[in-house]
Amino acid sequence: MSDAPKQKRPVIGRERMYQTILSPLVTEKATLNNERGQVTFKVAIDATKPEIKAAVEGLFGVQVLAVNTILVKGKSKTFRGRPGQRSDWKKAMVRLAEGQSIDLTTGLA
Repeated sequence: MSDAPKQKRPVIGRERMYQTILSPLVTEKATLNNERGQVTFKVAIDATKPEIKAAVEGLFGVQVLAVNTILVKGKSKTFRGRPGQRSDWKKAMVRLAEGQSIDLTTGLA
């Protein structure tokens, strides 16, 4: 018998799933990764990897193998001659099981 505690999956409601996954990212790099079974999303800044995994599995009905996240820092820009700061945001790269895919051109049910 193993004395290691079992990791519990987070049980999140449908509303929290929609709050976690904000939008898919459609860039050249994300499209290339999509062909290799990896989908990229813009997610809530306070979302954790287990929450992102549970949200993608619940919303899209696919099996997630891994979740990698990155915190994208906002750029300093000028707007009408005044300095400004874009907001920070979080990006999640989700690797799907072999043979599964998410069609980003169709909306959610």
